[in-house]
This record gives sequence, C-alpha cells and structure tokens, in this order.
Amino acid sequence: MFNVILAYIAALFMGVNIGGNNAAASMGAAYGAGARTKRQAVILIAVFSLLGAVLSGGEVIKTLGHGIVPGQSITVAAAIIAVSAAGISMFAANMVKIPVSTSQAAVGAVAGVGVYVGVLNTDVLFDIATWWLVTPIIAFVLAYITGKYLHPVILMWLVDHESEESIRKLINILLTISGCYVAYSAGANNAANAVGPFVGAGIMTPFTGAVVGGLAIGAGAMVLGSRVLETVGKGITELCVIRAVFVEFLAAIIVHSASVMGIPVSLGEIVTASIIGIGCANEGLLAARTVTVQRIITMWFVSPLVAGIITYAALVVVG
Repeated sequence: MFNVILAYIAALFMGVNIGGNNAAASMGAAYGAGARTKRQAVILIAVFSLLGAVLSGGEVIKTLGHGIVPGQSITVAAAIIAVSAAGISMFAANMVKIPVSTSQAAVGAVAGVGVYVGVLNTDVLFDIATWWLVTPIIAFVLAYITGKYLHPVILMWLVDHESEESIRKLINILLTISGCYVAYSAGANNAANAVGPFVGAGIMTPFTGAVVGGLAIGAGAMVLGSRVLETVGKGITELCVIRAVFVEFLAAIIVHSASVMGIPVSLGEIVTASIIGIGCANEGLLAARTVTVQRIITMWFVSPLVAGIITYAALVVVG
C-alpha cells in the first residue's frame, strides 16, 4: 500500500513538471505574439491536456509501459525511481525556465531501468531516438516553407479582402483552435511520461494512468506554466499572430501523428524548431537568439542522460 501511495505521488510530481514545461511551451507561440495572456494559455492547456490524455494517450502509455522494457521486468520500486528521476530532471529545467523534452527524460529513466535489469528493447529505443531526431527537422522545414511562401500570400489576401477588425477576429479564432489542438496533442503524448512505468508495473490501468497523468499535467500548467511560456514565447524570436497559428498547427499535427503511432516525441523540441524555422524564413538565421537556442539544445541532450543515470544509480543503491 505504501508503494502505491509513493507511485501516485511520483506520477503527480512528474505530471506537474510536464505541465510546467512542455505543455506550457505548447502555447508559447501565441503568448509571444500577444494574442493570449498567460492565464488564458494555462487554463486552455489544463483542460485540453486532460482530454488528450484520456482520449488519445493509450498508445504512448503502452510504449513506455511495456515497449522499451517488458512490463514484468519493471518492479514497483523501479517504476517509482524511474518516474521520480525523470521528474527531478524536469523540475531542474523548470527552475531555469528551459523547455526540454519530457519524453526524453522519461525514456532515459525507463532505459536506466532496462540497463539495470539487463532487459532493454533496443529496436524500440532506436525507433524512438530516430523520431526525436526527425520530428524537429520536419517541424523546422515545414515552418520555414510556410513562413517563406505561404505566410506572405495569406497576408496579402487578407489585407486585400478583409477589414482589420475581421482579420483580428479570424486570427483570434484560429489561435484558440490551434492552441487547444496543441494542448490536446501534448496530453495525448506526454501523459505516458508520468504514468507509463506504473502501468507496466501493474499499479495503474491505462485508463487510470491517463486520467492521473492528464490531471497532473493540467495542474502543472496552472502552477508552473508561466515560467517556460516566457522563454519560448519571447526568448527565441519575434512572432506575429499569423505565424503563431502556423507554429501551433504544425506542432499539433506532428505530435498527434506520433501519438497515434505510440511514439513519445518532444513537443518542446517541435515547437521550438517551428518557431526558429518560421523566424529564419522572415529574418534569416539571425532571427534566432543564439544564446537561448544553445541553452535549449544543451538541455535536450542533458535531461535524458541525467534521468537515466539517476535511475540506474538509485537502483544500484536500493538493490
């Protein structure tokens, strides 16, 4: 019974930090464009992250619960350690206001369990790592093309055919839809990062895990979300509202597609790559503020390593 209580505490801790980091970063584009306040952003994230986790989070939960390390190889203690280690790395990232990959931290922690017990599905791990590399590249390319060629055409059409008031109303509607879609996709993909190992260990059912993960992500967005919103929304490059719509839709489509396939990907990487891509399309490579980008990329590499090392070391001590 005590282990079960610890498991839920660890899941909530990880979920809250996910909500404060990558889920909050999902609306950084709209916040940076001045189309949504911090309060509006975190409320939308809270609601739609829960919906995404419950309705579409099952496949990614299966991958993290059974795909990387067979479920029967994950003990309750190992699951608690893995999720806690990932949560610690996420908490550190939140404190320095850097958007990192919750998926990478979670997968790194689960891989640490696999290394310790000597059972690790390297094929699944390789597939996931490949998607980590490919998805931000896809996001950057699509955002660059969209910003370079589609954005000017749409902007000119709107100016020629619509009044300023009509354009403002249309953009606000599109930003609401795109932002909710991003939050939904975030919940679908990231809930597994908080509860996957516990589903694998048999502590939670997939549905219970999705509800717990979704609620925790929503709470984290409300409590910690404003910190990373500042970095993603205003620390990388300047965005207008139309570009913010493009960024959100591109990120949501890529993350949702990965969720359907059961692949835990990095929403933070995808959003950031999209923002950089659309900024470069407008102003060239100098549009990206290199210091911020360098800090973000460094943390992307550090967080899974830290989570894996902490997990492995803790298992050695406990075991």
